[in-house]
Formats: sequence, structure tokens, C-alpha cells
Amino acid sequence: MSTTVIVIVVILVVLVAIVLATRKSKPELPSDQGDGGRELPQGGKAQARAEIEPTRPVPLAKGGTERKSEPSGERSPSKPDADAAPAAGESAEPAASDEDAADEATSAPATSTEAPAAEPVAAAKPVVAAKPQAGARQGASDDDRAAIKESLKGTRSGFIARLASVFRRKPEIDPALLDELEEVLITADLGVPTTQKLLGALKARLERNELADADAVWAALREEAAGILGNASGGLALPAASPAVILVVGVNGVGKTTTIGKLAARYADEGKKVLLVAGDTYRAAAVMQLEAWGRRAKCEVAKGKDRADPSAVIFDAIKRGADEGFDLVICDTAGRLHTKTPLMEEIKKVGRSVEKALGRNADEVLLVLDATTGQNALQQANQFGVALSVSGVALTKLDGTAKGGVVLGIVDQHGIPVRFVGVGERMEDLRVFDAGSFVEALFSKPDPSEENENAEAGEPG
Repeated sequence: MSTTVIVIVVILVVLVAIVLATRKSKPELPSDQGDGGRELPQGGKAQARAEIEPTRPVPLAKGGTERKSEPSGERSPSKPDADAAPAAGESAEPAASDEDAADEATSAPATSTEAPAAEPVAAAKPVVAAKPQAGARQGASDDDRAAIKESLKGTRSGFIARLASVFRRKPEIDPALLDELEEVLITADLGVPTTQKLLGALKARLERNELADADAVWAALREEAAGILGNASGGLALPAASPAVILVVGVNGVGKTTTIGKLAARYADEGKKVLLVAGDTYRAAAVMQLEAWGRRAKCEVAKGKDRADPSAVIFDAIKRGADEGFDLVICDTAGRLHTKTPLMEEIKKVGRSVEKALGRNADEVLLVLDATTGQNALQQANQFGVALSVSGVALTKLDGTAKGGVVLGIVDQHGIPVRFVGVGERMEDLRVFDAGSFVEALFSKPDPSEENENAEAGEPG
């Protein structure tokens, strides 16, 4: 009998030892009546469970992001990186509610296995170049004015030398002198209508006895030329609405794609997000060239398939520009010879596609012309002006021509202001046009040293 009792006691002792060992190996969850009998909020239970479930989300300091513990050296490919910067305009985490704040204050465990969260550090704001006021037309800088004067040396060396020669041979100001001036003005590619307008104004002044000497004629030429150019100064005026759209047109070979690349670089430097559109789908070289300029200007390029419909490519790109928050979309277009009627019909179609995609016409239609082509540039301005409402001209290669007077002809005969002039091959050599600098450079009386230089170069003198 005593043996049986001893066996029972031993069994009970073993069972008690097992129960005690089990309780020591498993931590107890805090009760809902912790902290002196006060009931914990709902978040307190989840926080307590976090001690034994480290794979559950654990909130960091207020304003931080939320992490999940993962095996070392591995990251789930299906989940975004928690360290990735939030998209523009989005907060890294929704603001914590009062209830969430109470959970953090009351439910922190006494012995947490998680390292304490670091205080969030405010991210440094990026430094962005100052942007021009929306809707304001860009003004020419001092560098632009100096570059324009320098680029007109080729025109000035011939044109001004011939004018000076006329005044030296005929010091008397009379109708015969004005007849000689006519030939000189036409050779500078002002065009016959513009030349006749200038001469008509000079003859009227002569009849009023306002042209007493050569200096008065020089001053009258400057004044009349400035009157023709009027408000032609200044670059583009982009609206506040985004994206702004610039449609760039012109025939092949005038420097259209290069002008687009330089425009993109100018606006990207001002802090704008720029999208270039390869709308000249008929030439693979045009697409490749635009992509090269996009890399140089650090701008994205949208393109379609070879021989794709240009209107469709531009339509899709403008929609993309709106969806992805681009500030500016600059569209290249096909540029076959302006004498081809199908090209003009295609340009009109592109204009309609822009209106459908944007809900308004293109904000700027920029016609690119080559200053070295002279009167042919005036013909192109007429053709494109019929197809689209051209808002401005970019005149390339002004530094490489002796016929810079074409600027006056374009503004006078077509009423299209010149917005930019190309004065070199560098990225910064697309300059905002300034009428005052142009007139001063083209019609200012030469000083003696300049006359001597022209004479040594073989110019009449």
C-alpha cells in the first residue's frame, strides 16, 4: 500500500514540474487590465503581440514609414522599397490620428525586442532655378543682346559699308541718293515691299526737310526699322496651365531639331520638366537626332513606331505629358519641302490633334527659318502661316549670313515676331531676340576704324 502511494506522489511531482517548465518557456501576453486595472485601448493588444510576432508591422516614430522585418539580405520583389522617396505631392505616411497617438503612448512594452526608432530628419529641399512668371514673355538678357550684335557682323560688314559708300559719293541728300539706297537695302534681303516702305518714309521726311545730312538719314533708318519691328522682342510666353505645348515647324535642313534641343536645354535649366516629341516619323535620322539632344538636355523623348502617324504620336505624347506632370511638351514635326501640298495638310492635321489632346490650340507655334536662305525664308513663312497660326519665328544661322535684313522682311510682310535667333553651335547659342539690339547693330553709323577694316577686307570704301 505504501509503495502505491509513493508512486502516485512521484507522478504528481513530475506533472507539476512539467507544467512549471512549460510556463517559464512561453511569455505571457499582457492582460486587458494592465496598468493598475485600466483597460488598454485596442492598439495595445496589437502592440503586445508584436513582442512575440516580430514579423507584424511595428510603427516607427511619428512621421516615419512602416517596416516589416524580413530575412537578412532578401527583399520581396513584389513590394516597393520602404526607403524609396515618396512621389511628388504625396506624404510618406498618413498623419497619425489621436487614437494612434494614444496607442503609441500607452502600449509600448517594457522589454521590446525592436531597436528604438530614430527621430525623423527633415529632408533637404532641392534647390531649383527661379522660373519666369507664368504667362510672361521672356526678355533678352545682356548676353543675348551682345550675341545678337556680334552675329550681325557678317551682314554689317557688307551692308553698312555700301551705305557708307553711297553717303561719301553723294553727300547731298536728295531723291537720287535715295534711289541708290534702294539697291543696297534690297541686297540685304529686306525684300522689295519692306525696302519700298523704308524708302517711302525717307522720301516723306526729305520733303519735310528733316534729312539735312547723312547723320539724319542714319537716324531715320534706325527709327523706321524700329517701327517695323515694333513689339517683336522677347521669347515665348507660356501659360500657367501644365503642360504647355510648343509646336515647332519648318522645312528640313533649317536647324529645326537643333533649335528644339536648345529650347529644351533652356527650359530644363529653369527647372521645368520637359518632354520632347519625335513627331517627324518619316525620317529615322530626325528621331535619332532628337534623342541625342534629349540626352544632352537631360529631357525625356516620346516617340512612335517608324512611319507612324505624326498626329497620333503627338496626341499620345501630350496626354502623357498631362498624366505624368510635365511642365512643357515640345513637338517636332515633319519638314518636307514647303512646296509639297500634302505636308501643309499634314501640318494642319497635327494642329487639330494638339487641340483635341490639349483642349486648346498649341500655346506657341514656332516656325524655324534659315537666315542664309534669304527670300526663300519669306516664302516659307507665308506657306506655314497659311497652314497654322504661327506665333513666332526662330531664325537660325544669323551669324553665318550677310543677309540678316530678312528679319525686317519677316516681321513687316507677315506680321510674325522673331522670338529667337541662332548665333552659333553651342547649347546656349539660341538667343532671345531683341529688336533694339538688332536695329542698333544693323543701322548704326560705322566709326572710322570700322570703315578702315571694311576697306582692308576689299569692301567698297
